[in-house]
Amino acid sequence: MNESQTSFGEIAVPVEAENSQETKAVAGKPRLKPIVREQLLMRTIDVERLVGEDHPARGIWAMVCRLDLRRFEESIRAVEGKAGQRTWDPRLLISLWIYAYSEAVNSARELSRMIENDPGCQWLTAMERMDYHTLSDFRVEHQKALEEIFVQVLGVLSSEGLIEMKRVMHDGTKIRANASGQTFHKKQRIQEHLEMARQQVKEMGDPGSEELSQRVAKARARAKKEKQERLQAALLELEKLQEIKQEPRVSTADPEARVMKQADGGFAPSYNVQITTDAKAGIIVGVSATQAMNDGDELVRAVERFHDRFSKHPEQIVVDGAYTNRANIEAMHALEVDLIAAVPAKLKTPIGNPQPMLAAEFQAQRFDYNEATDCYTCPVGKALQRWKKKSRRGSIIHTYRAEASECQRCTFKQLCCPKSKTGRWIVRSEHSPVVKSFLRKMETEEAKQIYRTRSQVAEFPNCWIKAKIGLRQFRLRGLRKVQSESVWVALTYNIQQWLRRCWKPKLAVNPV
Repeated sequence: MNESQTSFGEIAVPVEAENSQETKAVAGKPRLKPIVREQLLMRTIDVERLVGEDHPARGIWAMVCRLDLRRFEESIRAVEGKAGQRTWDPRLLISLWIYAYSEAVNSARELSRMIENDPGCQWLTAMERMDYHTLSDFRVEHQKALEEIFVQVLGVLSSEGLIEMKRVMHDGTKIRANASGQTFHKKQRIQEHLEMARQQVKEMGDPGSEELSQRVAKARARAKKEKQERLQAALLELEKLQEIKQEPRVSTADPEARVMKQADGGFAPSYNVQITTDAKAGIIVGVSATQAMNDGDELVRAVERFHDRFSKHPEQIVVDGAYTNRANIEAMHALEVDLIAAVPAKLKTPIGNPQPMLAAEFQAQRFDYNEATDCYTCPVGKALQRWKKKSRRGSIIHTYRAEASECQRCTFKQLCCPKSKTGRWIVRSEHSPVVKSFLRKMETEEAKQIYRTRSQVAEFPNCWIKAKIGLRQFRLRGLRKVQSESVWVALTYNIQQWLRRCWKPKLAVNPV
């Protein structure tokens, strides 16, 4: 047996390996490069090379630079030739927020941290830092100007051939409010909290005391004051809701939020975001945050907002069954908007108004209707002639009534109409001509084919906003601020579609 090998069953170790191990033992520990984090570095950074040519930050900046931002510049006091500190360019702030939302970031503090380490933000700011107060204030201070640039972006997308403004899809989605269900209280409890808040504000004393730094003291005073303002707003909301509910509850965190049913069947404080989408490329052409718990009353308002924004109505609007009712059908006909919608079961059968009777033999369905003479006959042979006719919410209501004297002499009065002094009456309703025409249209194959395209157009922005942009809960509070955040998100979505459909394909053909 060779001396460099062991006996059978043991691991053989070559002589060369044993020698190398002895050499290492003699040489000492391995020499490793130390990691020193307690140091300052000075490096040359080429800002222009922080991101690639196809980076979304470059595309967002390119779009924003095409917009007219004079409305944002009106509030800037520092002008050339006069004293004053320079302020941030509105183009930069808009680009930062759009980029942040595209990265599913909706917090001003988080965006401020991104500016220090994210290459896209570093390229936009040219390695400058920005505090979160500036970012937070800018997001909510320019609501009208924000609406204007939303329309300007739609104009750019229209010139790119992504919008036709002919057929639009409309849908709503529930976004959770920045409030917990446990913050909802009745009036008495809110008044107690308000009194406690007022007392705390009085007891805070001098903000410049030596016990606390001036900055901390001011922050606490501001927080107490904001809490007091929210409680006062909650009491105002309670007064509005008392006209609808007997014992309403309002959130002390976000008084304008409403408890709404969610897609999973649960309930949570939310806002109802109504989105109108152009059918050609799925671009959002209208967005509004509302307090409506149901979608039915929001269709007419959406069409009116469309007209206010573009000075015309859409030629056709496609919605789901939540918006299909007689009032909306009549309203769209009056506005000359072609309505394509699902037909719920309750609309297929004309409404009725049978009186509750004591005996089953005298229920309204037991009365015979003669279409030729347009009258009813009761089970004992008495005639009920048509008394009046009126139109209401897309239906025509006919009222038939028997002679009071005959009903008074009838032996079955106590079973038929015991409390009536004018005789037995029956209501028959039918759809108005406009509703009948709508129902006939929805039976055609053309209308059904158009409606089949609704979900892929109307629901796609809702999914993108929640899955890609991450807006499942609002960061801001209050209907006005929530509306601003909704516009920011819709603006981000539209620019992302432009990047995907226009900017990147052109960049691939003609690289810089």
